[in-house]
Amino acid sequence: VQLQASGGGLVQAGGSLRLSCAASGSTFSITPRGWYRQAPGKQRELVVFISSGGTITYADSVKGRFTISRDNAKNTVYLQMNNLKPEDTAVYYCHAVGTSTGYPYWGQGTLVTVSS
Repeated sequence: VQLQASGGGLVQAGGSLRLSCAASGSTFSITPRGWYRQAPGKQRELVVFISSGGTITYADSVKGRFTISRDNAKNTVYLQMNNLKPEDTAVYYCHAVGTSTGYPYWGQGTLVTVSS
């Protein structure tokens, strides 16, 4: 299984981006778990989490601005990011786990840079 993240780029504060995470390989065997990000010099942090029951939890810092969605037919998870702020600047990683194994899978990361 491979996760391919894309959609990052440079945007001005207040702008929007949509990140994509496309799964390939044995996609039937994995379950999306959400998105994380890592800003320069900081630890990786949760952006949005999808529980095994499907409950979605957003970090307080992105609530009301970010929305996660998925297209099962395309094996792709999206992260719509609106009203971006400079503090959203980070490398964004999509995350999934093996449905029966719990094995973690990570995308390679896509860089989002928000200028003030």
